[in-house]
Amino acid sequence: MNYQMVPLSAGLYFVGVPIGTARDITLRALDVLASADVLAAEDTRSLRKLMDIHGVPLRDRRIVALHDHSSEGVGARLVAAVKEGKSVAYASEAGMPLIADPGFELSRLAAREAITVTCAPGPSAVVTALALGGLPTDAFFFAGFLPSTTTARSAALEKLKDVAGTLVFYESPKRVGAMLRDAAVVLGAGRSAAVCRELTKKFEEIRRGSLEELSQFYEKANPKGEIVVLVDRGHLETVKQVDIETSLRTALKEMSVRDAADMVSQAHDLPRRKVYQMALALDRDG
Repeated sequence: MNYQMVPLSAGLYFVGVPIGTARDITLRALDVLASADVLAAEDTRSLRKLMDIHGVPLRDRRIVALHDHSSEGVGARLVAAVKEGKSVAYASEAGMPLIADPGFELSRLAAREAITVTCAPGPSAVVTALALGGLPTDAFFFAGFLPSTTTARSAALEKLKDVAGTLVFYESPKRVGAMLRDAAVVLGAGRSAAVCRELTKKFEEIRRGSLEELSQFYEKANPKGEIVVLVDRGHLETVKQVDIETSLRTALKEMSVRDAADMVSQAHDLPRRKVYQMALALDRDG
């Protein structure tokens, strides 16, 4: 047992937990989980399992569930416990709390109520993927999960195409193929990207290539597990005709000539008529 029972002052403690391998937890995180007066978690079963793995006793405490479907009163009760002089520890299902996680509402409430908030930091799928993906890390933008429909997803990607940093997304294995297809059309088929799957776990996999190459691969693949997608920053040099044609070919697999021309012309900020004529020619050529 590596944990220590330590005195914790009243406050809210956000606890970073592993994204896969259980031994990635920090010693301080174990101390907080062992010593806090109140425990809360996005997934009570996963936190209980993690504590069991590391021999951290639950004692007479129960783990309070705080997730997307919790009532508003749960967060208020946790803040009230801090005001009563108790230490409250919150852990997400995996990784750092508040990153694509319901803990944000608790954090906002704690700030509004002016209670003490601190953090025992730990692993994050975002920074782990950046370390392994092979794309620039000097600047990045975490966009979380994109919308599930092509129209909404393409609109969201359109707003990100000029971000001067590596784009980071979480994605469902069931939708990653469609997401990469739309990204190739909107962001540019030739952009470098990486798909990072099952980070820190037994079947960890990093697949790198252009958006077009990755789109073609995951169009046929059936991946499983947690996925982070990285996309290189946009470059503002003049768009080459071959890039426009590649984007159109990708779009025409799923769209009409009209819709493909609309999307590609917007993505590359080009006159629609020119792109439409190119789309017609490509469509005629099969």
